[in-house]
Amino acid sequence: MDMKFLKYFLSCFLLFLGSYSHAVEPDTSLNQTGDSLSTDQSPKLGFFRNSPEPDKTRIGILTGTVLGLYPISMYWLYTQWYRDYPQSSFHFFNDNNEWEKMDKYGHLWDAYSIAKPLSHSFRWAGLDNKRSTLYASGISFLYQTTVEVFDGFSSEWGFSGGDVVANTLGVATFALQQLTWEEQRIVLKYSFHQTKYAKYRPDQLGSSLPENILKDYNGLTYWLNVNPHSWMNEESRFPKWLSIGFGFGAEGMTGGTENPKQVDGKDIPAFERYTQYYLSVDLDFSRVKFKSEFLNSFFKIINIIHLPAPAIELSKGRKPAWHLLYF
Repeated sequence: MDMKFLKYFLSCFLLFLGSYSHAVEPDTSLNQTGDSLSTDQSPKLGFFRNSPEPDKTRIGILTGTVLGLYPISMYWLYTQWYRDYPQSSFHFFNDNNEWEKMDKYGHLWDAYSIAKPLSHSFRWAGLDNKRSTLYASGISFLYQTTVEVFDGFSSEWGFSGGDVVANTLGVATFALQQLTWEEQRIVLKYSFHQTKYAKYRPDQLGSSLPENILKDYNGLTYWLNVNPHSWMNEESRFPKWLSIGFGFGAEGMTGGTENPKQVDGKDIPAFERYTQYYLSVDLDFSRVKFKSEFLNSFFKIINIIHLPAPAIELSKGRKPAWHLLYF
């Protein structure tokens, strides 16, 4: 089961918290002659800059936020999704074939998108790259695993090994890059557009735009964006902000493993289920530096979204489709 609403909310909250960490060191404590400034003369560290060393106040704020948010969110999740459903003994459930594996890509994106802003927040508090990465990855995995344990005690669902694998891959996608390069050369994003399928299964796919975004896998596309400049010399003229996007989606789904012929006693069209692969370009706003701290924060927040761009769509048994602007 994919608790997309809660995890999306948590991801956005942590991204907002972490967006103030720009991985920019504070101004060096040197005067114009190159001599070190005294403690009294050293420039004050701005709130939106990373602390150069562990800051007890910031660590306390961050620790309190994370420790407080975790039990509150888990309690809310239990009351909203599990309490009114039949409970059972702990059991496993294989849902690897549902929704053309879009659910698994969602878990991968969730784990990555929780770990990344958390790591930025730990850097903001003054922790080094290694500790920030490991703490953030561990918290992300803990959160995702807790949801799976809840599933394991619900008779409606079960503990999904496939979800755990996807969660692990999401955390690893972030952590391995951060520990190796101290940056994200490969960024996971998503995009969404409304589809015609939701009106036939509003209970499953949503009855409004906010619900569609959370439930309708037909309109979701998950992206793996590679930044070529990060592998080039710094002097390269290739734009730092330009990335190559590889997308994965699926369409024609009105049910998890197969499409029902009727819903509430009414016939619905027979749609062909198929997967989609995309090749596109994208903007990596984390590599664009603005003079405004607000703009830096804003574009870091929306950097989880693949913006509309030209794309080519490839699907098995179908001709390539060109999109002038695909979202």
